[in-house]
Amino acid sequence: MIATYAAAQILRVLPRERITKAVGRLCDLPMPQAVTSAVVGIYARAYRVDMAEAVTPDGGFSCFDAFFTRPLRDGARPLCPDEGALVSPADGRIDSFGPVERDGVFRVKGKDYSAIDLVGDAEDARRYEGGQFAIVYLSPRDYHRVHAPAGGTISLVRSFPGEYFPVNSVGEMHVPKLFSVNRRVSICIDTEAHGRVTVVMVAAMIVGRITVSGIEARDVPFGEHRLEPGYAVKRGDEIGMFHLGSTAVIFVEQGKARPWGIQGGPIRMGESLHGADSR
Repeated sequence: MIATYAAAQILRVLPRERITKAVGRLCDLPMPQAVTSAVVGIYARAYRVDMAEAVTPDGGFSCFDAFFTRPLRDGARPLCPDEGALVSPADGRIDSFGPVERDGVFRVKGKDYSAIDLVGDAEDARRYEGGQFAIVYLSPRDYHRVHAPAGGTISLVRSFPGEYFPVNSVGEMHVPKLFSVNRRVSICIDTEAHGRVTVVMVAAMIVGRITVSGIEARDVPFGEHRLEPGYAVKRGDEIGMFHLGSTAVIFVEQGKARPWGIQGGPIRMGESLHGADSR
């Protein structure tokens, strides 16, 4: 506890945004192929990245960001065959899940959060009262593209400025409302079967930027973006990506989906959020 508290105090005084942007620029920098291959090889071995499932460009990756945001081979993430199931939007670990209570309050590891702080709109926060949330934490080894948990139409994206605290055990323990204070992007998917499903992409320290399908920008500009016309997505379609990792939070309305059947632990994009019985 003392060690993690000390680490948290050090993180508070570090120039987190400047460090994050500097690392982001470095990751975007084209390097000689021999250098990129060496860096990618060291990283892949250190974090046990499964390169067999990745699409590797002819000649290798042009920069570290191209490796980090690598697409996967066709068939590497089969979708749950139950078409009525919501699926995980990302590879990672189910870090927390449960009900959204009155006034949009939900609890993560004993700490209260408010849905409005993540979705960014009071009306949307109210629609999730009585609904469900789930948090998928992406580790450095994971595939870092984010996909639609359900098919529908995306016509609204909200982008919020924020801090760049690390999303790990230190940050969760010592930074109040960590997911609410970090930089985040909220993607609204209006579905026929499940109402409005919102996926919130939460950035962290060393996460240089977030890109979202349908918005032509290197990083999603701050503010509310209404996409006219909205664009249709199928369950499992890509909707965004982290340029260096972090966390996806899913919100579902009351009565619009079966209760979560997940138990925490590892999950892959496309696996059911309702448990093994529907995968």
